Amino acid sequence: MRRNFRSPKKINSATQHDIKLELDVRCQKLIEQRLRSAYPGIAILGEEGVLGDIQAEHRWVVDPIDGTVNFTYGIPHCCVSIALQTRKVERGTLNSKSKRQKRGEPHADASYETVVGVVYDPFYDELWTAIRGHPAYLNGKVIRVSGRHRLNEAVVSIGFAKSKRTLDQMIPVMNRLAHRVRKVRIMGAAALAMTYVASGRMDGYLETGTRLW
Repeated sequence: MRRNFRSPKKINSATQHDIKLELDVRCQKLIEQRLRSAYPGIAILGEEGVLGDIQAEHRWVVDPIDGTVNFTYGIPHCCVSIALQTRKVERGTLNSKSKRQKRGEPHADASYETVVGVVYDPFYDELWTAIRGHPAYLNGKVIRVSGRHRLNEAVVSIGFAKSKRTLDQMIPVMNRLAHRVRKVRIMGAAALAMTYVASGRMDGYLETGTRLW
């Protein structure tokens, strides 16, 4: 990602509020190769497709570039996000599939819980890691949420998903918050926003319509 940041970007598809790059696909394939080499039996759900049995006991969830629009426009605020999930209830109604699915198809997530999470910001060389039930870390040091308790002292991040429905839902929320908090920030990378909250840099993150990855 860092190596290609200043290079021309090949856009595979674009909508009013989203961009998908050829580099998204390349990054996911690289991640898939590394994960499959180390853990060949674990399925991979990614923004650019799925490999393996999506109802298996364990599965990886991958966003190869979270913040693709930022990346495309030369804004160095994006990251790689990888999580490991474990199935916690009986199999649902989804059919097992061993081939790659098209990006954007829905995946059931209520029957899984996340047990490991990793987020890497290549532009600041910041690596967040967490294991369920244990402290979270940033570059090997324990992180904590902020100690602020008053809403008028809070910095809150807001995300806008890609549909008109989610925009219509979040704009009134932003308008209300803007009058009550110290600052509202719209950063454009959901995983980074959540790690910023976990690190105490921000006090909250709000968004509707986010996908599993």
